[in-house]
Amino acid sequence: MTQEGRSRFKKIVLVVVVVLVIAFIGIQFWRIDTTPIPIIQADTIQAGITVPPDVDMVLTRSCGDCHTNSTVYPWYSQVQPVAWWLANHIAEGRQQLNFSTFNTYNARKKQKKLEAICEQVKSGDMPLPSYTWIHRNAILTDSEKDAICKWTENAQAQITE
Repeated sequence: MTQEGRSRFKKIVLVVVVVLVIAFIGIQFWRIDTTPIPIIQADTIQAGITVPPDVDMVLTRSCGDCHTNSTVYPWYSQVQPVAWWLANHIAEGRQQLNFSTFNTYNARKKQKKLEAICEQVKSGDMPLPSYTWIHRNAILTDSEKDAICKWTENAQAQITE
């Protein structure tokens, strides 16, 4: 490559870098909505099913940010495009299972969700690996998985039509 070719290549790289930096700064003005969603206690899972304190603690620690309306948004939720990805995960998590509205589900849906909770934690599908990379304390031990599954089995017996 000639000296002129190298100089031209450097200019192109510089322009690309400047455009990317400007774009990155520009997208910071589109924020996700982190407004807390009100929680109606009568709608929560605790209102309809007995949740032992040890299981409740595990659910809060490992599931609460994506499966309740009590999400604690970390600092990186203010940086785009990561925040958009995070908001999408939270929305999907709440759509699949929301402990804040669990008591509004019909009996059949409650049963299925409780079964799915055990299946998901036993298989290691939940919590998501992308969540546990940063939230190391959310990783479930085998005894926590067993406690959750035992609780879900007992909770299913509490559900009446």
